[in-house]
Amino acid sequence: MTDHQNPGPLRLGIAGLGTVGTGVVKIIQRHTALLAARTGREIVISAVSARSRDKDRGVRLSDYAWEDDASALARRDDIDVFVELMGGDNGPALDATRAAIAAGKDVVTANKAMLAHHGQSLAEAAEAAGRVIRFEAAVAGGIPVVKALTEGLAGNEMTRVMGVMNGTCNYILTRMEQDGLGYDAVFAEAAELGFLEADPNLDVGGIDAGHKLALLAAIAFGVQVDFGSVVLEGIQQITIDDIRQSADMGYRIKLLGVAQMTARGLEQRMTPCLVPAASPLGQLEGGTNMVVLEGDSVGQTVLRGAGAGMGPTASAVMSDVADIARGTRLSTFGQPASTLKSAKPATSGTAAPYYLRMRLLDKPGALARIATALGDAGISINRMRQYGHADTSAPVLIVTHKTTRDALNIALSGMAETRVLQGEPLAIRIESV
Repeated sequence: MTDHQNPGPLRLGIAGLGTVGTGVVKIIQRHTALLAARTGREIVISAVSARSRDKDRGVRLSDYAWEDDASALARRDDIDVFVELMGGDNGPALDATRAAIAAGKDVVTANKAMLAHHGQSLAEAAEAAGRVIRFEAAVAGGIPVVKALTEGLAGNEMTRVMGVMNGTCNYILTRMEQDGLGYDAVFAEAAELGFLEADPNLDVGGIDAGHKLALLAAIAFGVQVDFGSVVLEGIQQITIDDIRQSADMGYRIKLLGVAQMTARGLEQRMTPCLVPAASPLGQLEGGTNMVVLEGDSVGQTVLRGAGAGMGPTASAVMSDVADIARGTRLSTFGQPASTLKSAKPATSGTAAPYYLRMRLLDKPGALARIATALGDAGISINRMRQYGHADTSAPVLIVTHKTTRDALNIALSGMAETRVLQGEPLAIRIESV
């Protein structure tokens, strides 16, 4: 037993020595005295684990015990906190996290996929064992959004959470706009720069960002994590013409996550949206992340910062480690896991205007038939533009008044039957921010 007034060092076991794990080691080595001064306790590394022992990571590891197996690391008697930085929703990361909880260790993780799929069961196990799981680094890199929701905004009933939570997608869309490049060219560039996950669809398909949104929604609305109900749509369909034409109308395209509790249930979607160019989200450039939190008392709070990378993500890991060192004990999702209810997914999304891009064949009455299909679905047109005319077809843009996605789907089916469309129309929601 350690004396409460003079606790011994907080001993870490770090599993995973990639970019983030190496960053955590560097912070602890560089800021030993600073961390002790801020937390009242020395923070030390007892042991580490990774796939390769011999790899040069540019950081001194010889002072620490080595475990080839992460679960063996998790069970060591000389660690208090298991720091899981391996990634993956199953496999070694999940096994080692469960082993750590069973062995009475607290857990700090950056693993959004694991928590999006297994967060409820892990939280229940940790809380039953009197342990904590902290995951600031799993959502929006260096932005302290989990802490903001669980602590700073604890007195608010949250009304909406939204944000740009994947820096790779924002980088691709920004590069397309700034340099007039097509999606494929910028995607290839991002891959070459190492910005994409091993499975690129995790990024451009919205899955990575969807994991993060599901975690924030659980905290914000006091519900169990339900990643399976997140509506996902990636950015692969966005063209340079969409970016230019939406800019003409005062908008920018973002892969935007939105979660809100409605009378119909919990709405969670990670999809491309148009946002006003003058809004904070509209002005977000490059690989930066932004999360907007709306509460009944505080109104709107905007958090912006680096969403990935060694320094920002390791910084977020250390914020959780520092809280544990100080003795701060919080439930995983801001309230006891046993009190989190299973949310009813919203059967349909809230109404919003939509941007429709289509190419119409050069036939008499073509536009009238499209307008009729919209009208039959109860959708009215706010504005419409026709761009340069090709030999047989012309691009047409329509911005609707507020409508539901269900009504829009009916209209799109009606349009398909008109036989005046060349290819498939694209529909993008316009989000009020």
